[in-house]
Amino acid sequence: MRTLFIALITLFAFIPSQAQTRPKNLSDSALLDLTEKQTFRYFWDFAHPVSGMARERSNEAFDYGDEVVTTGGTGFGVMAIIAATDRKYIGRDTAAKFLLKMVNFLSKANSYHGVFPHWMDGATGKTIPFSRKDDGADLVETSYLFQGLLCARQYFNGDNPVEHSLRNRINSLWNDIEWNWFTRDGQEVLYWHWSPNNGWAMNFPVRGFNECLILYILAASGQHYPVSAAVYHRGWVQSDFFKNGRTFYGYTLPLGFDYGGPLFFSQYSFLGLDPHGLKDRYADYWEQNQHHTLINYAYCVDNPKKFKGYGENCWGLTASDTYDGYNAQSPTNDRGTITPTAALSAFPYAPDKSMKALRHFYDDLGGKIWGQYGFTDAFNETKDWYASSYLAIDEGPIVAMIENYRSGLLWRLFMSCPEVQGGLTKLGFQSPWIK
Repeated sequence: MRTLFIALITLFAFIPSQAQTRPKNLSDSALLDLTEKQTFRYFWDFAHPVSGMARERSNEAFDYGDEVVTTGGTGFGVMAIIAATDRKYIGRDTAAKFLLKMVNFLSKANSYHGVFPHWMDGATGKTIPFSRKDDGADLVETSYLFQGLLCARQYFNGDNPVEHSLRNRINSLWNDIEWNWFTRDGQEVLYWHWSPNNGWAMNFPVRGFNECLILYILAASGQHYPVSAAVYHRGWVQSDFFKNGRTFYGYTLPLGFDYGGPLFFSQYSFLGLDPHGLKDRYADYWEQNQHHTLINYAYCVDNPKKFKGYGENCWGLTASDTYDGYNAQSPTNDRGTITPTAALSAFPYAPDKSMKALRHFYDDLGGKIWGQYGFTDAFNETKDWYASSYLAIDEGPIVAMIENYRSGLLWRLFMSCPEVQGGLTKLGFQSPWIK
């Protein structure tokens, strides 16, 4: 009987409730607060009970169950927990103890030259392969994790045993990362993967412009195993899709693919990295990210493929679940799927347009896409398809970027890291935060 009860609990834990009561007639501020608070629950109520890490998704997929936790999504979740603590959704000591449990788990989990895998078992810390040859280190996912953990180190600065231990453990994990190992025998570029079983077989040098800028910033910021500035200037920027300079819908796009690509390009690296006044010899990153957002918005308003629902209050193309699997939606890969995280994580760049989208998602579509962890992953009105799933990498940026829009909290924490300021300086960046 007990076994049956546990099985039923596990089953229903993976069925997001669409019947959540939605308070009506909320002010803008109250709606932002509700969205942050409800979305944060994914990383709190639904965290893996042993490790505290973020589960990959709310529904079982890829032949795995609820044991799968995600390294990058956990980093985004750490930021959500910091925001929730600052807004007093949870107590500071409770949050610090939760994060200490997480980093103690990470200190015993599988890692490779200090770098964690994309997925691991949330109870044991053993690597779960992301694909057949991707069964080792994932440098990009690890950079997202440490974007969050460094914010936690800066936030939990109290003079008490729990916060002392939390900071010390984060520093230990941070200093163990052998960034320079991932130059693959001294090449002037960083490689995404390495595996003790398959070596460099994934063969993926990370070149921009895309979601991976934070990887190069952190690699240059490392204290024990940093990379040189040449790795950035001769690796990251050397690609056919780095410089752009063309105009789309009246907005010049300094870097990246035509029309900017999926919106996560202007979001994942900038949950902690403050784009205000951030410049290097290649771009003004506020201009880059804001124009990318406005191009995406203008495309959805233009709606050249005439998909149902698109408009001024319903926009946002990025990677997400869709009606036939998972895809990275963008203006050049548009099949009618709108992803709430795209518009909501763009609040700092286009607040009026993001608020219109939030109102529409909540007031008009909430009966179909609002549930126990906020907005579900995506919807396609042309196909009459509405996701029931939640994904960690889509939920986390909603909380972090709404909080950055409201208070700048995560930007302030990350940019206060002396290592980050040093790394930015090494790479030739300008920022108001650099002392």
